[in-house]
Amino acid sequence: MTGVEVLFWRRWGLLGVFEWHENQVLSERILKVSVTPHFKGIFFWHFLNGGLGGVGFFILTLLFPDVGVVLLSVPYSLFLWLVTLIPIHKPITGLDPWNHPLGKMPAFASLGGHFVYGAVLGILFLSFI
Repeated sequence: MTGVEVLFWRRWGLLGVFEWHENQVLSERILKVSVTPHFKGIFFWHFLNGGLGGVGFFILTLLFPDVGVVLLSVPYSLFLWLVTLIPIHKPITGLDPWNHPLGKMPAFASLGGHFVYGAVLGILFLSFI
């Protein structure tokens, strides 16, 4: 997911990568950093959230053992996007994801990044199961 987001960051900057923008604001508020972008803070929160998402996915595979991992992974990434990103983006950053200064493309880029996350998560789980 992070690799895909680098492409969008290079195109639109920090505001164009929802997850990074949120993490920058969290770093400023919680870690009291003043550097923009503060990549250490951005990636700390990013990988922490991704790891927690992986734990949630592991629990999901335990709850639904008969459903294939790959069949769970991409819908799970959509669920994460709908439940954890869209509702919190505006309260954290002040920018509405659907009425964004850069248009709707950053929202679709974020969704695409989540799909990549889900697919890679599923592949990783298959590798270790």
